Amino acid sequence: MKNYRIAYIPGDGVGTEVTAEAEKILNTVAAKHNFTIEGQYFDWSCDYFLKNGVMMPDDALETLKSFDAIFLGCIGDAAKVPDHISLTMLLAIRKGFDQYVNLRPIKIFPGVTSPVKGVTPETLDMIVVRENTEGEYSANGGFFKMGTPDAFALQTAIFTQKGCERVIKYAFELAQKRKKLGTKSPVGMVTNCTKSNALNYSMVFWDSVFNRVSVNYPDIKTDMALVDALTMWFVKNPDYFDVIVASNLFGDIITDLGAMLQGGMGFAAGGNINPEKKYPSMFEPIHGSAPKYTGKGIVNPVASIESARMLLEHLDEYQAARDIENATATILSDGKFRTADMGGTFKTHEVGDAIATAI
Repeated sequence: MKNYRIAYIPGDGVGTEVTAEAEKILNTVAAKHNFTIEGQYFDWSCDYFLKNGVMMPDDALETLKSFDAIFLGCIGDAAKVPDHISLTMLLAIRKGFDQYVNLRPIKIFPGVTSPVKGVTPETLDMIVVRENTEGEYSANGGFFKMGTPDAFALQTAIFTQKGCERVIKYAFELAQKRKKLGTKSPVGMVTNCTKSNALNYSMVFWDSVFNRVSVNYPDIKTDMALVDALTMWFVKNPDYFDVIVASNLFGDIITDLGAMLQGGMGFAAGGNINPEKKYPSMFEPIHGSAPKYTGKGIVNPVASIESARMLLEHLDEYQAARDIENATATILSDGKFRTADMGGTFKTHEVGDAIATAI
């Protein structure tokens, strides 16, 4: 019997509540498919920072290295710790474990209403591949002459040949996989999200790498869209897109719009992937910690459950992952079990229980 070691980091705010639902679903589907989940919890959070002066201990990466995957609830509580400090934990794990792909599926479940007219499960099924370790979030720069009239800040984006090439290659291989599975039309497509008309060094470089990589995938259609236009087309023609590859900043922005297309932040799951599996990958709902809802048991657990599904896919437990997806679709399409964001009155754990029962 296979055993998977999962590190759970609930984090801040509602993180404890949604992590509990992810763990519940993982244990339920593991029992059905004859493997086991060995979970270990870590209390790294803003509260941990207030006690220790750091978001996580110095040996955190060494500790996490032995796990098969990491599940992160959510990080951040600006009332306790400034966001630019609390975020350092997430970035340290992403970069330390070379999780250079941020994977964001954008789809809508039956029974869920999108705020954008015409979005249905038939018209919305795309996935964003975001570069996750360099680009605009390279943390390269500094403050100068602070407190004087000549004060200025310098923030430099770093785009490397290796960094661009490997994430773009991942996007093309994902398009091939989706094409084979019939996820979209028989012609798979990768859209290059760029802004090379204005960013005449970084994005021109990014485009050049995209064009070179694309030559190796003649079976995959390519397209290019400036990031500002892409946000418009996401809303106007969501059915057009298959796989989108974007830099760190642009991918971060467009996927929040994607979350709204799929019904809201409560449905948006994400994975921070080390494709070679040299290090553990990390999976998380992307809705944030929502401190004002902490302890009320009203947040939507679907994003965390979807993140658990992605975790199992990464571990090659495909049938177990499909069971989670099918059970979630069954419960949402039925229309009974709905949290407050869907206009319902059911609690977080009650929706989780319903999905577990459907599994």
